[in-house]
Amino acid sequence: MATLNEHPEFATVTDAIKWLEDQGYTYDFNLDNDCISYDGGQKRLSPDEFNIDRIFRFEGMTDPGDENIVYAISSGHHDVKGIMVNAFGVYSDPISDKMIKKLAARPQAGE
Repeated sequence: MATLNEHPEFATVTDAIKWLEDQGYTYDFNLDNDCISYDGGQKRLSPDEFNIDRIFRFEGMTDPGDENIVYAISSGHHDVKGIMVNAFGVYSDPISDKMIKKLAARPQAGE
């Protein structure tokens, strides 16, 4: 059985997203200043309401705009699993210190 951080290597963001969807990560999360949102922004999760299960980093070889992080996120409190894609480096979104700490943390098991 694979451990938490074991997963295939992916050449593209699309490949990682497809694999995560096959693992049950079906919600589309968006990054806000102090939370993540889903269902068109109608529902929100604060940093203490979700876990980061896996992180995939993609660094653009020629275009810095291709630098992305794919997060596999789950929340036992809200019974949701989903994916958030965010640029990093100079293109990253402004977020609160609490969200920066949460997103920089290592993947974790359970809640």
